[in-house]
Amino acid sequence: MKKCISQNELKSVYVEDGTAKKIFAADYNKSDVLYEALNTARVEDAGVDIPKLLAVSVENGQWSITSEYIDGITLTELISKHPEKAAVYIRKMAEYQVEFQKKTNPLLLKLKDKLVRQINDLKELDSSIKYELLTRLNTMPKHTKLCHGDYCPDNIIVHTDDDANITDITAVDWVHATQGNASADIANTYLMLKLQYGDSFEGIDGSIADLYMSDFCEITGTNQTYVTGWLPIVAAARMTKNKAGEKELLEHWVNIVDFQ
Repeated sequence: MKKCISQNELKSVYVEDGTAKKIFAADYNKSDVLYEALNTARVEDAGVDIPKLLAVSVENGQWSITSEYIDGITLTELISKHPEKAAVYIRKMAEYQVEFQKKTNPLLLKLKDKLVRQINDLKELDSSIKYELLTRLNTMPKHTKLCHGDYCPDNIIVHTDDDANITDITAVDWVHATQGNASADIANTYLMLKLQYGDSFEGIDGSIADLYMSDFCEITGTNQTYVTGWLPIVAAARMTKNKAGEKELLEHWVNIVDFQ
């Protein structure tokens, strides 16, 4: 029996017979649907174990994407149910991101190109700030690692054992996947964790976002100042989403480019 598991004004997701069908609104841009499907296929081709794309179709003027359905709960739900284990869960989240960042696909959009376009599209940014951001971006090392682009607890599906320990983890919603610098993707996740959980979390010394960045740097041997150097850039890029409630935090990080 078909069951709706997610719905908003742009898309609805239904589960039936082991598949998940995402149905888009009639006025949803066709090229965006096809781009999402293509990006998902390219992530599959890179060798990442994700729910496989099965079909792209149109019915009654509405496009849809059908993929395998992965049962489980989101990491957001798991942290909510077991906040005392948040530090362990965040470590698993970081470890999984490090693993898929070892993959690549040369057909994916280059992250640097996407960031340049997003920064140039920001009408509200002063031209001097844009110049500083683009100059910094130009000096950043060019890598080709697989970057998710929207890696956050809502887009992570997990399975757990009887003690609420994670036994399996996978990421979904790869529409924003690119090839680029892993630390840029970490900086983007850092901002999303700050937006989701704030500056502190009970049982953690500091914030979940800070813990996440610390875990990544420890696992990979990356200097934390190198990751934070990406924050003004990815914060500016995220401003193009125009999401309510994010402007103040993002502007704070964008403006740091002035004195870093």
